Amino acid sequence: MRPEDWRPWPEEVAGRKIAVALSGGVDSALSAFLLKGQGAAVRGVFLALAQPDLAKQVARARAVADLLGIDLLVLDLAEVFRQKVLAYFRDSYFAGKTPNPCLVCNREIKCGLLLAEARASLGAEFLATGHYARLAGRPAAGIHLLRGVDAGKDQSYFLAGLGQAQLSRLVFPLGGLEKQEVYRLAARHGFSFQPGEESQDICFLQGGSVGGFLAGFCPSPPGPGEIVTGEGRVVGRHQGIHHYTVGQRRGLGIPDKTPYYVVGLDAGANRVVVGKEEQLWADRLALRQVSWLAGAPPPLPLLCTVQIRYRHQAAEAEVVPGEGGGLLVFFREPQRAITPGQFAVLYQGGEVLGAGEIVGVP
Repeated sequence: MRPEDWRPWPEEVAGRKIAVALSGGVDSALSAFLLKGQGAAVRGVFLALAQPDLAKQVARARAVADLLGIDLLVLDLAEVFRQKVLAYFRDSYFAGKTPNPCLVCNREIKCGLLLAEARASLGAEFLATGHYARLAGRPAAGIHLLRGVDAGKDQSYFLAGLGQAQLSRLVFPLGGLEKQEVYRLAARHGFSFQPGEESQDICFLQGGSVGGFLAGFCPSPPGPGEIVTGEGRVVGRHQGIHHYTVGQRRGLGIPDKTPYYVVGLDAGANRVVVGKEEQLWADRLALRQVSWLAGAPPPLPLLCTVQIRYRHQAAEAEVVPGEGGGLLVFFREPQRAITPGQFAVLYQGGEVLGAGEIVGVP
């Protein structure tokens, strides 16, 4: 899709019933404010999931709703969140993978169950969120997911698992704004948010460690084991593979002239595999469970850019068919710390094409 062909979706929100996912933070608050100012019939919805400070967050969301003069529905999806997101998070770490719960939550919970509930209970035509991403097109020809204008805040990566049925019912009011502009607009219209005062990406951690969370979520996590080199030489002990991820340097406790890094996790043998910096680089990866936003894959092979984690700079690559419906990605230049369990998102000209879970380096 060429930039000159982008037609914002939806073009007109006046008179539309729109539910806004209110977290109590500046992004969702300003999203609701902007939509109301455009004449939409706005209702707020707060998702009660696994937030440790749930009561405080509900109070913040109610304060925003009161300031806007809109109703707020508190929707308890904690149990289904536990089943679909927290269990995935736990199982991935214990299998030696590094998961991305936000991408799964957006697909299954926020833009899945929440969207369905907003339509069923509130009669909402659309669900709006504070994501920094843009939508364009029309349902008949296909809705396109585009990067947000603010490159530093772009969150299209986290939305790459969505489908057309979801995209056609979503609104992202902040996709065309810079983050600092959001703060200025919020302050101008009576909101008292300060820069940095926003929701965490992984809401259920709230500053805690992954290992600590998993120990509480699963009373019997994997125990200690060996730290080995790629040749199998034992160089240390670990306290559970779920404490480690590919590329990690800290916490290994292996003295040497040059640092060791985690280069792999062997869940079957309960081993952490380490190596030197040069062993972290690879020019290819394999994907499984690939989804395409258009509903069908484009012609392959495909030249595009591929982003292998949220803060990764998407790199030029060629994508070809892999085994079992998966994909093989060949980068023009080697990439650092390709991590099984993370998602690789495929882009072309700022548009999200699809995503898949990284299996590893073939």
